[in-house]
Amino acid sequence: MTVASVNWIGALIGLALAIVLILKKLNPVYSLLLGTVVGAIVGGASLSQTLAIVVSGTQSVMGTVVRVLAAGVLAGVMMESGAANTIARTIVAKFGANLAIFSLALATMIITAVGVFIPVAVLIVAPIAIEAGSRMHISKLALLVALSGGGKAGNIISPNPNTIAAAHGFNIGLSQLMVADFIPALSGLAMAVFLATVLRHRGKIASLSDLENNSADQNTAHEEPSFASAIVAPALAVVLLLIDPIASILHITFLEKFQVDAMYILPLAAVVGMVAMGMSKKILMFTKAGLARMTDVVLILIGAGAIGGLITSSSLPVMIVSLIRSLGISGTFLAPISGILMAAATASTSTGVILATGSFGKTILAFGTSPLAAAVMVHTGATVIDHLPQGNYFHVTANAMNMDLKERMHSVPYEALVGLTMTVVGSLLYGFL
Repeated sequence: MTVASVNWIGALIGLALAIVLILKKLNPVYSLLLGTVVGAIVGGASLSQTLAIVVSGTQSVMGTVVRVLAAGVLAGVMMESGAANTIARTIVAKFGANLAIFSLALATMIITAVGVFIPVAVLIVAPIAIEAGSRMHISKLALLVALSGGGKAGNIISPNPNTIAAAHGFNIGLSQLMVADFIPALSGLAMAVFLATVLRHRGKIASLSDLENNSADQNTAHEEPSFASAIVAPALAVVLLLIDPIASILHITFLEKFQVDAMYILPLAAVVGMVAMGMSKKILMFTKAGLARMTDVVLILIGAGAIGGLITSSSLPVMIVSLIRSLGISGTFLAPISGILMAAATASTSTGVILATGSFGKTILAFGTSPLAAAVMVHTGATVIDHLPQGNYFHVTANAMNMDLKERMHSVPYEALVGLTMTVVGSLLYGFL
């Protein structure tokens, strides 16, 4: 089977149909696959050629799929062992009441950065935040901005599916992207703390009664590990992932040949962490839980690979390049804009990154943007409005803070400012300087 050249109108219709179906609550995987099939046929492909487009597109994401499954081992260990909760409580306790907002944002940032999904990170820290807020008379709005903003900052420097997808989508190392995103992440943390401080007396003040409705997704069936043992897995993962960039900077030939990859670094760090926490006998339970959490992401990756195959096999990328050049706009803007729009449409950082890289990655690079710069701008762009009501994150965090729909909506623009800050900083550092 040969992959056909699809008319750009068909590709655009297919992408639009997939997004509309996602907004209509159809399963994202089926939405993406259906959009691919309809777009290919409308664009002039035969049934056999449409199949070839779907197959080639899904094959292109298999490398990302393998790495995401590997990340599930670390995620399972951190979430199910109680390690993430231990780290969060220790950070908040060390900084004390005077720096409550900063410590809550930092704790959520670190928990997300070590491989915990951002909704789960917010769920873990939310009870601590509500308890602190009730004592210090801080509003729930301010607390959520601190938690969500800190989580967004941590999410762009984590070995989570969104970072893996951005790195693999532009063929760069995961550690390279994590390091490059560090300054944008710090800027996001600073903005989250600033906004939360300004908002600390706006809206309903947190009270202990809000804890009754909190449903933190954590395992309480066993004693939580000590901080020293809980930090082993994420610390080892970070150290091993940094071998390549450090070797390149210092020109250490031996280490440059080491060629570490998240595929085996993250599971290795997770296993060592389990041994350090004295939970090695629970490896089957933890890995099963981690795999279950990654299943939806993997399925969406397959669907996004299909729609990406449709876009790249069409004339749409050429049309976009021509349009941007005729308008005299810098093609660099396509990277953050594609991340912003795709994440907004799907209300998901991971899905937004996957769609943006798969659909517009080659077009972005065609403007002369380096792969690293493109990855940073798409990745940070996907954090701007990925928290809209059509997504799961919006509702999970609302429940965590015991907020109704109206209260939760008040936080949306402030969270967007955090993501926009990271996008602007990332774009300036790597796209325009």
